[in-house]
Amino acid sequence: MLEKIFHLKSRGGSIKGELIGGLVTFASIVYILPVNAALLSDAGMNSGGVFFATALVSFICCLLMGFLANYPLVLSAGMGMNAYLSYTICGTMGFSWQQAMVLLTVNGILFMVLTLTPLRQIIVNAIPKGLRSAISIGLGGFILFVGLQGAGIISDSSTLVTLGDFSSPAVLLASFGILVCVGLMAFKKVPLLSQLAIPIALVATALVGVIASLSIAAAGNPEFAISSGLPLAPWEDPSVFWGVRGLDEVLFFGTLDGATSASDFGEMLGDLFASPDTYIAIFTLIFVNMFDTTATMLTAGRHCGLIDESGQLVGARKAMIADATGALICGPLGTSTVTSFAESTIGISLGAKTGLSAIVAGTLLLISGFAFPIFSVFSYSSVNAVALVGVGLLIMSGALPELAKEDMTTLVSGILLFLMMILTYSLSNGLAIGVIAYIVMRLFEGKWKEISIPVYAIGVIFLASFVVTAL
Repeated sequence: MLEKIFHLKSRGGSIKGELIGGLVTFASIVYILPVNAALLSDAGMNSGGVFFATALVSFICCLLMGFLANYPLVLSAGMGMNAYLSYTICGTMGFSWQQAMVLLTVNGILFMVLTLTPLRQIIVNAIPKGLRSAISIGLGGFILFVGLQGAGIISDSSTLVTLGDFSSPAVLLASFGILVCVGLMAFKKVPLLSQLAIPIALVATALVGVIASLSIAAAGNPEFAISSGLPLAPWEDPSVFWGVRGLDEVLFFGTLDGATSASDFGEMLGDLFASPDTYIAIFTLIFVNMFDTTATMLTAGRHCGLIDESGQLVGARKAMIADATGALICGPLGTSTVTSFAESTIGISLGAKTGLSAIVAGTLLLISGFAFPIFSVFSYSSVNAVALVGVGLLIMSGALPELAKEDMTTLVSGILLFLMMILTYSLSNGLAIGVIAYIVMRLFEGKWKEISIPVYAIGVIFLASFVVTAL
């Protein structure tokens, strides 16, 4: 039966390899459940509800990737998109989390349309490779910056980028975890330790933090243990629960818990679509998600031999449909948009060759959704900063060499894109400034024919958004 569904022999796989690959991939990305819940709770969402919603959406998408595409790719909430949702859309732009979920749904519908037509591939191919690398670098830098700020390593009410207070236990703990993480990344003598640097560092940080908070409480200062920002042991944390709680508060834009009436929801939609920021947010979500996912699929495809002679992914359309389905259902189900995880390559290196490994990992993620206490220690900023910084560094280090090969125009516009994403705390602004700068520099070079029509269109849209916002 499994051979008929997944074609294990023709892919060079085995049931043992798929099980081990799925298990290890799960272990390498399960941190996303508590980290995503923590980030979206900053936007006002119920963390318990988001925790289970993330597990549920991950499971659905992994099933689709496994059965429909037969790819060993695991999908879950994308790092970067969740931070953009919480701190730019709900923070800088001022939208409520309910409005943000509606934005994600609209993004998902449009993303699915692009995927079902040739438009998605046309747009991806039309964007210069250097700009695509710059987008990845900017996304990684944004995630890293959010992690450092959340942990207090970089924190100041005036400048936002002053070094934090290293007398704080939370800052010290996060710094310890980040050092462990980057140290393991560099430890190439044992490849698996290097590949699992983020989850290992997370566990080490959480254990040290819990021991420290228990020691402080045992020394007669339980109030300080709670207020210090150190992770509390699950049995000491009154907010921890088994099973599912709070899901009704995040499902279907918060309309199920009775707090939002039909008239309130209608008014919320009216306010949402009356704002120019709405359309820029949707455009940015589509744009970044498109390149993030495509890059991961190509990387994983190379590792498991799914690239044909022309350099294209075999069966890419089905994989993209599975991915786009995740973007479509995440908003109504109460979590941020999903993406294919680069950590899938760890499982591939251990024998995962088919979609069976994705189903194994997705099933384990769903089971984890009922076990919030086990993962509650990872929801503290002093701990999850390790994941944010680690993921940010991995994304940036993978894309920087590619950008460095480009000409001066692409390099300068890429640097502007990266810097403005961080300095304006907005993926939208950075993307806009980078693309506009690229077009202007190419025009001054006299190389206007080298600019594709989609790039011109994207530049005009972003320029128009700046004009409308300024009026």
